[in-house]
Amino acid sequence: MYDELMPELPEVQTTVNGLRKRVIGRRIKAVWSSYNSPYFHGDDNIKDPTYFKTFQKAILGQKIVSVDRRAKNILINLSRGQTILVHMKMTGHLLYGTYRFDPAMTKDPWEPLSPRGLRDPFNRHVRLVFTLDNGHHLALSDMRKFAKVTLLQTETALQSSHLHDLGPEPLDPAFTFEKFRVQLADRPHGKIKLVLMDQTVLSGIGNIYADESLWRAGIHPLSRVAKIPIAKQKLLYQAIRKILSAGIELGGSSTSDYRNIDGEKGTSQEKHHAYRRTDEPCGKRGCSGHLRRITVGSRGTHFCDRHQKLFV
Repeated sequence: MYDELMPELPEVQTTVNGLRKRVIGRRIKAVWSSYNSPYFHGDDNIKDPTYFKTFQKAILGQKIVSVDRRAKNILINLSRGQTILVHMKMTGHLLYGTYRFDPAMTKDPWEPLSPRGLRDPFNRHVRLVFTLDNGHHLALSDMRKFAKVTLLQTETALQSSHLHDLGPEPLDPAFTFEKFRVQLADRPHGKIKLVLMDQTVLSGIGNIYADESLWRAGIHPLSRVAKIPIAKQKLLYQAIRKILSAGIELGGSSTSDYRNIDGEKGTSQEKHHAYRRTDEPCGKRGCSGHLRRITVGSRGTHFCDRHQKLFV
């Protein structure tokens, strides 16, 4: 449940926003995949190396009617009541444009034509391609081959094994501070950094935005949930919503592999205050501290050694 580099809520929402502008109303004419590993998953969340044939047969000819997000999952809803779920995992990202297929190039047969961003080296690990009825392609680049793709019934998708255990959405208008406190209270002895990244507590937060939110709220990542004062919990609730919203506005973070559907980097990393800023001055007004890096639950964690208070 804890993530290091995978796209988080802002990156996934940025992808969804891009797809909504480009693929809604388009019909799937062909599907190609180079995977010979357990890449596709059945509805029972069991990896199945033969699932692609079933998947391909089911979606051919269907029209894309809408695109949604649940936590870090992209939900591409089709015209016959089915939904393609894509979880990009660590290095996956969806791309939209035009490609030329060269079967002689066994390692990398899809040559990107346009837009120019598709030529970024981080976009050249194409594992799955949907050919659409307008001649464009929707491709999944995934260097480490960890991404998940499966086909669900739209009506019951949220109850499937892929989605039913997820916590509430932190940017949902109905997600109040009181509901946030209830979620945290379920892990009273947990370290706050790990609790924020637990997808059964909150949906969509990973390493980057947990560090940034805790920096903004002034809470040390090793603080125990039950010991954090209510006033600080409220600051954290506000920080999470502000940080995630800003991340979406900036097109997500591209500290590693993530690119938007045009193959371009997001700019959220240019505004990071803590994440990957080890040994730099804190930057918070009036704070003389420096950013430090520790390991929390096997994850690299960045925090200010002065204004982020430890509550234990």
